[in-house]
Amino acid sequence: MKSMDGKIALVHYWLTGMRGGEKVVESICNIYPDIDIYTLVYDEKKIIDSIKEHKIHTSFIQKLPFSKKKYQFYLPFMPVAIEQFNLSEYDIVISSESGIAKGVLTKPETCHICYCHTPMRYLWNMYFDYLENERPGLFKRNFIRMYFNYLRLWDVVSSSRVDYFVCNSYNVKKRILKYYKRDSTVIYPPVDVDDFIFTPKKQDYYLIVSQLVSYKRVDLAVRAFNRISRELIIIGEGPEIKRLKKIAGPNIKFLGWQAGETLREYYANARAFIFPGEEDFGITPVEAQASGTPVIGYGKGGLLETVVDRETGLFFYEQEVDDLIEVIERFESNSNKFDSYKIRENSLRFSRRNFEKALKKFIEEKYIEYSNNYSG
Repeated sequence: MKSMDGKIALVHYWLTGMRGGEKVVESICNIYPDIDIYTLVYDEKKIIDSIKEHKIHTSFIQKLPFSKKKYQFYLPFMPVAIEQFNLSEYDIVISSESGIAKGVLTKPETCHICYCHTPMRYLWNMYFDYLENERPGLFKRNFIRMYFNYLRLWDVVSSSRVDYFVCNSYNVKKRILKYYKRDSTVIYPPVDVDDFIFTPKKQDYYLIVSQLVSYKRVDLAVRAFNRISRELIIIGEGPEIKRLKKIAGPNIKFLGWQAGETLREYYANARAFIFPGEEDFGITPVEAQASGTPVIGYGKGGLLETVVDRETGLFFYEQEVDDLIEVIERFESNSNKFDSYKIRENSLRFSRRNFEKALKKFIEEKYIEYSNNYSG
């Protein structure tokens, strides 16, 4: 029986900030300290040292103008770029995937394991929302229609290059089965729950921590809080910020991006955390619960797996202002029933320690299984 002694590569779509996908990369680097990293674009100023200390290979997109900030504009080149990585010296390839990374080419004897954050939302389940919310001009809209048709074909074909799929939620597991006709194993992504400040004593403001893009539906929360005049603090940046500030009343504060102790204090002291969009998993609601803060969120997607209704939070089921207001008022009438200690306890199942232990076990078992099947 073959042991776990192969050379390993990690393929991640782009390294341009420390978001949820990069937290997974960080954990994989913890598990395998000698792993090499391949990525389309790399901005070393925005990546933590524990990732930067690895050998990092980039694609030709790295050399194109403004690639570190405007990498999304190079989407048409990404399938070609990802296929240019020569991974022939590796026994195991782990792709960290939300659309492109799984498209790498590997030898038959190489075991390819994909950790899938989601099939590309703007190609599949959110395609029509993307066209409506982003409001592209006529030329761009027609280009998107034609190119996305090709990209969907490439996406499905490239899914066959993966030997084993892991996914971040049962929500995403269903999408992988729907679009790729592949089974997958759920291993929830890592959240640094031990880093957060816990307090059962809450102040009177509500909190959103989010990238300010259209599909996050922060606009829904802004309109709702305009009507009920409760204090709402919004932490985050993004292309929607100007529009949101225009429609926001004086009870809504925009603090830009915050990090470290400041962010943790806002999480800990909030009366409740507002989550109005649909996410594949959603790390910020888990971070709020790690602080003992209940979550009020849209009852769809990954939130149904991280929040326990009427114990660690409350759901609303239509993305309408009236529905969000109704659940906020219901929360305020019953806020004394939420136990901050139980809320905190619920978050612990998503710890980085649990993730790394489960993923390491999965990779090593599947590598041995694949190697034995290939050699036998």
